[in-house]
Amino acid sequence: MSSTPPIKIGLVSLGCAKNLVDSEVMLGSLLRDGMQLTEDAQEADVVIVNTCGFIEASKQESINAVLKASELRETGNCKALIMAGCLAQRYPKDLQKELPEVDAIVGLNEVPRIGEIVREVLCRRGSGVPAATGLENRGGDAAPTSQRPNLFWSGPAKYISDYAAPRFRLTPKHYGYVKIAEGCNHPCTFCSIPRIRGKHRSRPIDDVVAEVRSLVANGVHEINLISQDTTFYGKDLLAGAPVGAQHAVPLQWQQPSLASLLLAIQRIEGDFWVRLLYTHPAHWSDELIDTIAECNKVCRYVDVPLQHISDRMLERMRRETDGRYIRRLLRNLRAGIPGIALRTTFIVGFPGETEKEFEELLAFIEQTKFERLGIFTYSREDHTAAGNMKGQVSAKVKKQRYDRAMALQQKVSREIHEQMIGKTLRVLIEGPQNGGLPRLERGWLARSHADAPEIDSTVFVQGDAKPGEFAEVRITGAREYDLTGETLPDAGVFNRG
Repeated sequence: MSSTPPIKIGLVSLGCAKNLVDSEVMLGSLLRDGMQLTEDAQEADVVIVNTCGFIEASKQESINAVLKASELRETGNCKALIMAGCLAQRYPKDLQKELPEVDAIVGLNEVPRIGEIVREVLCRRGSGVPAATGLENRGGDAAPTSQRPNLFWSGPAKYISDYAAPRFRLTPKHYGYVKIAEGCNHPCTFCSIPRIRGKHRSRPIDDVVAEVRSLVANGVHEINLISQDTTFYGKDLLAGAPVGAQHAVPLQWQQPSLASLLLAIQRIEGDFWVRLLYTHPAHWSDELIDTIAECNKVCRYVDVPLQHISDRMLERMRRETDGRYIRRLLRNLRAGIPGIALRTTFIVGFPGETEKEFEELLAFIEQTKFERLGIFTYSREDHTAAGNMKGQVSAKVKKQRYDRAMALQQKVSREIHEQMIGKTLRVLIEGPQNGGLPRLERGWLARSHADAPEIDSTVFVQGDAKPGEFAEVRITGAREYDLTGETLPDAGVFNRG
């Protein structure tokens, strides 16, 4: 007696770490529902592309990935193609018309029911798979389901995963991402995230702590806390709750905040560090600065996207900050958290940006000397206020400003790295370095407290080390963006730099 073979799923995950977490939840749900994951796209029965829809370049990358995946109908075993993620959430009905190759357009609210959708799509394709009971399309009220056979979308995003959600991690064993909140309430004129991801909504502290504790128990040494706006965490919790509702929350957590979350994570036993990403500058507080300084498990690293320093640009961007506030915040961060590595991003070529304002930004970069910095050229997006502004900057000028800003940061970064020579850092070993260096220099790839996964610098290490574990390293050399070093046996407490 033969049993029906499991449905094989191939998944392509695009975009940021926040989208990656959604991919992990979808994969966990599929495994729970008895399906099988495969890294070989040719053998996948169903291919899911979890798209990014933030800026024009990411939208085009997502469309290209979908079209490439559609070729697997001819070259592989693909019976159904599903498009999920931010682009699907942003343009569900447009994509339904423009991409007939796609069997299902899946909105963000449908992430936890992806297994049901897979079965429904395969059933409709005549693949011998029974449809999930009670499953219906969610195309809204604009047209009956019969006219929207491949649309699984239920309006503005409201879903956020919790600790109970099944999950299959796609990161290496030694680090992971924990999404502490979803959505965004900020009015930034260049950004489409609130339209895509919905209003800000935080997870309860005890739920986040349970996830972190589980990850640490399973060998994770680096916890990266992420959301659209990490510093806004908790401000929505208990808001408007009826009298007495607070009693369901432990006393010390009745006023949730990022600071109280970090204190709760600090109490978890284990050898790990915690990294803060995506902190909006408007919501920093003395309490949060003091908490980071107090907690030795929190990396001396913060990601604070500032976007500009010109008051006029910040006002046009509706960043809820000004240049004076930003300079004071950075002084307080440096003074309150000794050894901190500051990471930021700036946008050049925003509508109306003058050469004088760009020069002001360059002077600020040179003066502040950010340890880590990224530059983006402004991307004109529909459904955003900036997209309709006068004074759009030409692509040529945007590219020139990008090149000038990155050349300056390259110089700054090398100066900072040269000051690290001779110091000892604690690093997290990523794995062996097998290429890109002369044979005698090959060793290990590692990251310091100043280096977030995928986006920051690398420490090239020689000596005895173990992948996925911490090591003490003496820095012996510096490049524009990377360091070289050698491991130290029994080095003792590390110097945060």
